[in-house]
Amino acid sequence: MKALSDRRVLVVDDLKANVQLLAKVLQGEYQVSVAFDGESALRSIAESPPDLVLLDIMMPGLDGYEVLRRLRADPATCELPVMFLSALEDAANKAKGFELGANDYLGKPFELLEVKARVRSLLRARAWSEAVRETMDRELAIARSIQVGILPRDLSPVTHETGLDVAARLEPAQQVGGDLYLALRTAPDEVFVSVGDVSGKGIPASLFMAVTVTILRTLARQGLAPHEVLARVNEELVEQNASDLIVTLVCARIALGSGRVEIASAGHPAPLLVAPATPPFRPFRTSGLVAGFRGGECYESDVGTLAPGEMLVFFSDGIPEAWSASGEAFGQERFADLLAARAGHEARDVVDAVIDAVHTHSAGASQSDDITILALRRLP
Repeated sequence: MKALSDRRVLVVDDLKANVQLLAKVLQGEYQVSVAFDGESALRSIAESPPDLVLLDIMMPGLDGYEVLRRLRADPATCELPVMFLSALEDAANKAKGFELGANDYLGKPFELLEVKARVRSLLRARAWSEAVRETMDRELAIARSIQVGILPRDLSPVTHETGLDVAARLEPAQQVGGDLYLALRTAPDEVFVSVGDVSGKGIPASLFMAVTVTILRTLARQGLAPHEVLARVNEELVEQNASDLIVTLVCARIALGSGRVEIASAGHPAPLLVAPATPPFRPFRTSGLVAGFRGGECYESDVGTLAPGEMLVFFSDGIPEAWSASGEAFGQERFADLLAARAGHEARDVVDAVIDAVHTHSAGASQSDDITILALRRLP
């Protein structure tokens, strides 16, 4: 963590005498930089963000209020500590400063000892906040590694000599998330796959996801039909659901020789079938309440056949609901067109192409939801 003596304070005032006085008082204890107007202050902050801004209000051009508005509107500076130093001491001006997001407000003329005390207090608070954030980031990184370890990274053992080509990818909106995927060789002639989406984000969702994956693995290996797996997963989650979280799930069991597919869903979108010369579509009926909400739910499996050369694409809603910087959703139509253009391609190529297209579409916008895709292709 950066020492207080290495912290930098930016003093912003159009009166040179005020700037010189404050710089003289703070130098020796902190690093100090100065600006004489709002525009210069914003440029300085953009080039090298300080740890604290001492900001005058009445300045030519951009006043201190407008400078603070812009700082708070920018994600890069929205949490930068700002203390107003102003001759405007009436309650209305102080209230306006705090409403805009000022961390402190000190009237002029000021006592230098009080300025020093408040600066030290704000810098200590920032140091403490950064220490807490670093601790949380470390814990999230550990949670992320555990979550990644739960999901299968190498699917080659699942597909070895099966006549299937399977690839999957998950990208959480935060360091940890609630999406999941699973691909298991449950019998010599059978593969089980599942994709799910836990409500919420962060560590609670990731823990619920880990519990769900563990239950899924256990039940899938018992040779149960997808609707039976979902019913039992639901009962287990309802019994252990102290956080009132829910998860959507779609499960499929594929017979290797015949290509017979059984699919059931607990509130999750059905997979798309991708085949050459045919627009992607949903060939399976899937219905059922989300898992973890209430006990006693019944689910149904739908049955179909995956022909040689055809592919099933399972996904979470983070793909069609990915937003661009201008507020446009990636959308189902764009998703289907992308899949149609890659009919007959390897599963890994399809998965990577979809993720790359989503990233390109949402460039400049924050990822609002986890993104998961699993492609399962029956080899020609």
